[in-house]
Amino acid sequence: MGLSREPALETPLRGKTTMQQLAKFAPQMLSILRIVSGLIFFEHGLQKLVGFPPYPAGASAPSILSTMGGFGGLFEFFGGILLILGLFTRPVAFILSGEMAVAYWWVHGPRNFFPVLNAGDAAILYCFVFLYMFFAGGGPWSVDRVWRKAD
Repeated sequence: MGLSREPALETPLRGKTTMQQLAKFAPQMLSILRIVSGLIFFEHGLQKLVGFPPYPAGASAPSILSTMGGFGGLFEFFGGILLILGLFTRPVAFILSGEMAVAYWWVHGPRNFFPVLNAGDAAILYCFVFLYMFFAGGGPWSVDRVWRKAD
């Protein structure tokens, strides 16, 4: 008596599972993750460099290059632009991942052990999103991909 096999869960669309159908969009979602992360990062840099959008009452923009925040603003501004475009994605993502690790351990970590209490949860998340981009690249909607196809 042989063991019976249960049929694989299939959808009516060409016999592919839902996960297989979703997986085909993973490269495009990588590009969307890169663009959205770059836009938000660019906004952080813009705020640090020129004060727009305005800081809440009582807070002020850091001096450019005279503080770590101002220096970080340069990385965030220009790195955000490069990520939005998908230009030099891997090296930029590696540098920005390192910037966020430094930001966490130098600024947030000493305040409290718990990220939710030291306001460092965004720095941790950015660090690992950018580290992922370093390994995964910029996705299909990137200048890097266009240049690679031109070779």
